[in-house]
Amino acid sequence: MTCIIGVRFKEVGKIYYFDPDGKKLKKGDYVIVETSRGIECGEVAMANREVSDKSISYPLKKLIRIADENDIKKMNDNKAKEARAFEICTQKIKAHQLKMKLVNVEYTFDNNKILFYFTADGRVDFRELVKDLAYIFKTRIELRQIGVRDEAKMLGGLGICGRPFCCNSFLGEFQPVSIKMAKEQGMSLNPVKISGTCGRLMCCLKYEQEAYSDLLKKTPKIGAIVDTPDGKGTVEDMNLITGKLSVSLNKSPDAALRTYNVSEVKLIKDAQIRVDKSEFEKLKKLEK
Repeated sequence: MTCIIGVRFKEVGKIYYFDPDGKKLKKGDYVIVETSRGIECGEVAMANREVSDKSISYPLKKLIRIADENDIKKMNDNKAKEARAFEICTQKIKAHQLKMKLVNVEYTFDNNKILFYFTADGRVDFRELVKDLAYIFKTRIELRQIGVRDEAKMLGGLGICGRPFCCNSFLGEFQPVSIKMAKEQGMSLNPVKISGTCGRLMCCLKYEQEAYSDLLKKTPKIGAIVDTPDGKGTVEDMNLITGKLSVSLNKSPDAALRTYNVSEVKLIKDAQIRVDKSEFEKLKKLEK
């Protein structure tokens, strides 16, 4: 077991592990640590705790120091600089007539580098833009092209549920979401109904997937052959939540469907839930 602290560098960002170097820290403290980007000031999101050695990527970098008032002031000053840098970069993008949209700007804590995050439909030749920015700011410049999910996380907004975006509110990292999840949850494969404001599959499809997967193990799927109190039949419809099945009986195929509870039928041969090729081709861009 190893003692660690979890540090976050963005309000709703990924948590990184560091060695507290014998110091006792609490959630909300600010600390100075070394990262792949250089020296950074971050907020403790996870106080001292013991974790398994297997869950840590070594070497674990040590805490440099607890942030003081000057460090906090510097971090706030950087935020003011970021607003100015955003304005200047936007003007330069327009001047160079580049087909790109600036989303966010970040200064590293030591001002050794400025990162400009942007979106674009394809590749962008921004070499001249980098030269201009380097001349103005006299430091290292890095431009990073991001996807629409990352843009939504950075900018925030309201989802179709009326609540702030999950990615901007509490999701530290994006979880993989697939079209099959929507299919298994019985949702209409209508892009408008299963995609978020970012135009990709809604993150919330992931939340209840484990429960749906568990129910699917116990519930005959559409197309399954079952034995009912009234004879054998084929499942034509199902409701995973209520456990109700609509069955077409073999002895009277033209009659109205009979409704049974899952507990009333015996599975003879189950079916599979699949997303057919035409559906997948139509919706695959929502997974990206």
